[in-house]
Amino acid sequence: MKASYRLMSAVLSAALLSAPAHAGEGHDHGDGGAAPSANGPQRQPDGSVFLPKPAQRQLGVRTLLTEAADLPRSIELNAKVVMDPNAGGKVQPLNAGRIEPGPGGLPSAGQAVRRGEVLAYVVPSTAPIERSNQAAQLAELRAAKTLADKRVARLKELADTVPRKDIEAAESEGQSLAARITAVGGGLSTREALVAPVSGVIASAHVVAGQVVDARELLFEIVDPSRMRIEALAFDAGVAADIGSATLALGEQRVPLAFVGAGRSLREQALPLAFRAEGKALASLAVGQPVRVFVQSKTRVKGIAVPAASLMKSPANQTIVWVKTAPERFEPRTVTVEALDGVNAAVTAGLKAGDRVATHGATLINQVR
Repeated sequence: MKASYRLMSAVLSAALLSAPAHAGEGHDHGDGGAAPSANGPQRQPDGSVFLPKPAQRQLGVRTLLTEAADLPRSIELNAKVVMDPNAGGKVQPLNAGRIEPGPGGLPSAGQAVRRGEVLAYVVPSTAPIERSNQAAQLAELRAAKTLADKRVARLKELADTVPRKDIEAAESEGQSLAARITAVGGGLSTREALVAPVSGVIASAHVVAGQVVDARELLFEIVDPSRMRIEALAFDAGVAADIGSATLALGEQRVPLAFVGAGRSLREQALPLAFRAEGKALASLAVGQPVRVFVQSKTRVKGIAVPAASLMKSPANQTIVWVKTAPERFEPRTVTVEALDGVNAAVTAGLKAGDRVATHGATLINQVR
């Protein structure tokens, strides 16, 4: 009997311990999760996004009404900025020697210079034995010049008895010796002036005062920031014959390029294409900087132009755009795109004319969960 009582007591105690405890009215501590708000941005079960008008204004969402058109088929090429040979130059010494600052000091990178401006001097370096020989030759010439001057003076005193041709010959010899002395003396003390070949900006400087340089060593590079050349590499030789127009994408700006010509020698197993660019937007570019060039061919493709900022990636890594189907509803559309000009892209499948595509704020819509 006692064993049965103990068993019933144990079962009752276990039931009481396992039963959930409820607080009395007015004593709820709010441990439960908050109910989701139905008025905030949220992803719907079908993948669309509900975005209220206040949230659209806060996120800066903007849309674009699409239109179908015949767009040029574009090719994206890797390119780099090079110096325009007609608007840039290099400064190299003809002789080896030591660098001395110019009248305004040594120019630094980014400094503006004018054509013909002296940038630096090069004091030619000669071997001691060569300098000694030049000094000895100069001494001999000066001595001969002194004797020639004395001979001319004596002949002039005897002008009545000496033929005029002898006096002129002596004077001519003295003038010849004077010119030779000037030439040899100048060779010992002349400095080579390094002048700017064009007007522009110092792109690179590789000298300091007192530096010893070799002949033909590159010391300065000068470029015109408003005139540059763009060199692109095309692995398909047929691209050069099908170029309609070309643009250079610099952020949100598009710089038109003028096709100069294609090389006839492969570089890195590709055909180099030269383009000419002009404008103030090029001031941010540097020689050797890698850029992207979008070449529009003469062939056309039917599609819809949308800003490149509208293209997003879905969780399945597919390219999508967000289409506004209702005042507060955005649906994802899987699209097929081709490059257009670096700022815009051509949608060839997945959209139809009249769809309103999200441009600004598309990234924030894509992040709504």
